Amino acid sequence: MPQSLSAVYVHIVFSTRDRIAFLTDKSLRGRLHAGLATISNRLGCTTVIVGGVEDHVHLLVRQSPKICLADFIRDVKSTSTPFLKKQGGALSGFGWQAGYGAFSVSARDLNAVRHYIENQEEHHRNESFQDELRRVLLENDLEWDERYLWS
Repeated sequence: MPQSLSAVYVHIVFSTRDRIAFLTDKSLRGRLHAGLATISNRLGCTTVIVGGVEDHVHLLVRQSPKICLADFIRDVKSTSTPFLKKQGGALSGFGWQAGYGAFSVSARDLNAVRHYIENQEEHHRNESFQDELRRVLLENDLEWDERYLWS
């Protein structure tokens, strides 16, 4: 019987719209992260970890060969948005940025990336999200247009 095997790990990062700090409540953020993991798993992409801070999230997933990355991220964002908007108050205007960053991760680097995501609050005491993303883009030899990076 033929089989197809895939172990493609992806570190995905995306921000709230205009980098607004919508996710200041740690309890809500924890529920959001759990919800993003559930959505990811339902879409067939096994979640390794989800984390983030007030204005962005990180997902580390094993990419399913049955869904393309752009569709996966679109579905994660569109499915999680109503949960946040239902919280009311300032969150009634919640939205995710249009774009995202996605970076391949080798199996041997999974623990390092997991640790990095687990320690986002500590990490962002020393580096802003904007500087973090620019650094990761440079490390991955990606070119970008600053005018569109944050929309």
